[in-house]
Amino acid sequence: MSGTPHIVSDVMTRAVACVDRDAAFKDIVRTMQDRKVSAVPVVDGGGRVVGVVSEADLLPKEEFRDSDPDRSTQLRRLSDLAKAGSVTAGELMTAPALTVGPDVTLAQAARTMARSRVKRLPVVDADGRPAGIVSRADLLKVFLRGDEDIAEEVRREVVAYLFPTQADAVRVEVHDGVVRLGGRVRDRSLVPVAARLVRAVEGVVDVEFRLDREADTDLA
Repeated sequence: MSGTPHIVSDVMTRAVACVDRDAAFKDIVRTMQDRKVSAVPVVDGGGRVVGVVSEADLLPKEEFRDSDPDRSTQLRRLSDLAKAGSVTAGELMTAPALTVGPDVTLAQAARTMARSRVKRLPVVDADGRPAGIVSRADLLKVFLRGDEDIAEEVRREVVAYLFPTQADAVRVEVHDGVVRLGGRVRDRSLVPVAARLVRAVEGVVDVEFRLDREADTDLA
């Protein structure tokens, strides 16, 4: 198959607000406010991403500002207490930075976010320098893809690939991202394979089959 999945560079934000390791606490807050972001990558002297500072890293400063935590809290939240006393990006950042490359597929980026429970990922080039940033919202943009665009890719990359001599006998309809395949096929053992390939098409929400071995079946 010749289709290429959508990749991170298709949806990422290219203008990245970064801070260096020596950036002061207030400068980090000001950068986040000015750029309307909830996290910023931290770069070293060579411009390579070495960590990320998020709002969660900054909040302990306010939380513990006028409190004297008991011993139990101190033991449970050593990391937060350390951040409460930190004043630079290098001290505050979560490191090493979890990053992705611009050519990573959206599915791979989504799995990385889900497994690591993060809301965004810095995108870096081959030298580790920032190329963009991708968020959960960016990954969901693929579901805005038009139904006819999805249908055309399914016809070209799935139906024509699996059923080259029967492509005209298989109908493809898409409504709100749900793909329906109807018609006649000689080999129904290929249906599970078709299901997997259709679900891999960007923007597909679900897939339904109305395929029959002997007679054309109307779509319900």
